[in-house]
Amino acid sequence: MIMSETSPQNYILLLSCPDRAGLVSRISQFIYERGGNILDLDEHVDPVEKIFFVRVLWSAEKYSISASELEDAFRPLAKEFDASWIIRLTARKTRIAIFVSRYDHCLLEILWRNSIGEFAIDLAIIISNHSDLAPLAAQYGIPFHIFPITSDTKEKVELQELDLLEKSSIDTIVLARYMQVLSSQFVESYKNRIINIHHSFLPAFVGSNPYRQAYERGVKIIGATSHYVTEVLDEGPIIEQDIMRVSHKDTRNDLVRKGRDLERLVLAKALRLHAEHRILVNGKKTVVFD
Repeated sequence: MIMSETSPQNYILLLSCPDRAGLVSRISQFIYERGGNILDLDEHVDPVEKIFFVRVLWSAEKYSISASELEDAFRPLAKEFDASWIIRLTARKTRIAIFVSRYDHCLLEILWRNSIGEFAIDLAIIISNHSDLAPLAAQYGIPFHIFPITSDTKEKVELQELDLLEKSSIDTIVLARYMQVLSSQFVESYKNRIINIHHSFLPAFVGSNPYRQAYERGVKIIGATSHYVTEVLDEGPIIEQDIMRVSHKDTRNDLVRKGRDLERLVLAKALRLHAEHRILVNGKKTVVFD
């Protein structure tokens, strides 16, 4: 992250709208008229759908205005553009809840990177359906909540979890190898705010046993994919992916071992991109400004 992004006077605009001439000029003028100085601007136009995407970071040291006042001022312009948009004060960290089961590698990566200040997040709570990783959470001083879950109790437990998330003012959920499928009602409550890690290069090998499937097919490349969660399993908008070459010499356990290295790095990068407001969802796809 560019250190200046976290300044208390810095703002980020993420916007998408139908493409038209003069959009960058109008947005830049809006910022200039309010004493802002643009530090970074990245844009993209989808050549097929003719949709304009932009991320703007600017400094507002010359004027004092709250994020809500800035939103009110920008709203007429956004309405004119027929835009989907957010404005975020960079000093406000994204409040995160991590859901995890028994695998610790992705959780460890996030805890370590967060401990050295790599993420613009406030890691508020960890939720699990098992007690195994409670000592790890305690080591980092993160509240750990256990919600055992069965098919008979799933609906009730999810309501309890949602209540805890609301009370904890959670912005985003990270599934760090959480071995449960969330209900459509749960997913809708945090639309485009639940980040998952899947242990294959999607769309190949969806489901719970991708390493077994990859080994049986004799693949020469394995991968990991981080994506937003939707109602359809493993088909949400993709945020980040990476791959690693394997060979006929690798056992199934070798694939799992190598794949875990990919999983932890891919999920960590996806979380960073999300927390820095670098992602715009476009239907089943994403535009990622990195």
